[in-house]
Amino acid sequence: MRPICPLCMTSASVGFQCPDCVGAGAAQQRQPVTPVGAPIKEKPTVTYVLIAVNVAIFGLAWMSGLDEAIGNWGMWPAGIAQGEWWRLFTSAFLHGGFLHILFNMYILFIVGAPLERLMGHLRFGVLYVAAAFGGAVASYAFNPVNTLSVGASGAIFGLMGAFAVAGFKMRYDIKQILFLVGFNLVLGFVLAGTDWKAHVGGLITGVLVAAVFFYAPRNKRTVVQVLGVLVVLGILVGITMWRTSELLALPVY
Repeated sequence: MRPICPLCMTSASVGFQCPDCVGAGAAQQRQPVTPVGAPIKEKPTVTYVLIAVNVAIFGLAWMSGLDEAIGNWGMWPAGIAQGEWWRLFTSAFLHGGFLHILFNMYILFIVGAPLERLMGHLRFGVLYVAAAFGGAVASYAFNPVNTLSVGASGAIFGLMGAFAVAGFKMRYDIKQILFLVGFNLVLGFVLAGTDWKAHVGGLITGVLVAAVFFYAPRNKRTVVQVLGVLVVLGILVGITMWRTSELLALPVY
């Protein structure tokens, strides 16, 4: 037993408690988490950062010459096959015009913010990057060699697919998000100049990553989530390597 300063004592229903004991007890209490096991965060910081980064890059590209920026950093199979692998990532942060970025950032805000609250900052960020990569890989693998493609649409479709997975797992009404996905897929098929292959690739990747996050068993949640994401990324890397070897085998190379 030790003396306690009267000013430091914590009031409780049973009298007063030692502040050190109160702190130790609070540390042992299980903190609330999201459905995927992440700490609960109300502010969708990653969503805001992604919007800011996309807008900033678009502004810089516009000022320096949009066509040149797209040519240097867009998804271009011929360049990627020759070692310019960064195009698989940089292409997701470039946009072809004001309407292009406006639409993508609007969907990112209305879908990304609530999804980030469900998933937490880290897992949401992993989902976004993985879906962006998946969209770029699909575009690289299944488009003609001289295709030039840019946009965050692969990542956006991945978020919409993940939102549907989350809603299904939590027994929400997902008809609206399914309609949004279907409507935008149809637009991608019918509008000229739209890289629908990136849309489909991002959507599939987002669904797979979200399924790993939301359906991982609680007692081994983190391990299963990490391994699951690595498997998805490994598949995407494998597809990239296959496409690269295919292109390098062409006579033009």
